[in-house]
Amino acid sequence: MNNGHSSGATIQVPAPAAVTSGVPFILGHLLAVPVTTAASGELVAAQIEGAFTFPKLTTAVITAGAKLHWDASAGEFIVAASAAGDLENCAVAIEAAGNGVATVLAKLLPGVGTIKAA
Repeated sequence: MNNGHSSGATIQVPAPAAVTSGVPFILGHLLAVPVTTAASGELVAAQIEGAFTFPKLTTAVITAGAKLHWDASAGEFIVAASAAGDLENCAVAIEAAGNGVATVLAKLLPGVGTIKAA
């Protein structure tokens, strides 16, 4: 009997709100990157594994290998001072991204993130 489903790198879930292709959203302990645009409640394919270039706080100084937190309200990675509702430790920086740089190359860490409590 073969009970395999898929590699799990891309999953299909109901969109928690309107989502735009390529713009990450939080899904429990996951940071998900939708493959397509979808309305709230519509099924959307979302990548939860892999490496992507993401927006980051431009003043953040990120070293290669640093754990990253997703700032839910700003829609970018930060390395410190997360707020309630942010997804902490959901990715790791693959390369350094210094002050003044608007993006960071990061690998998603599916299932590892934790929502910051109020």
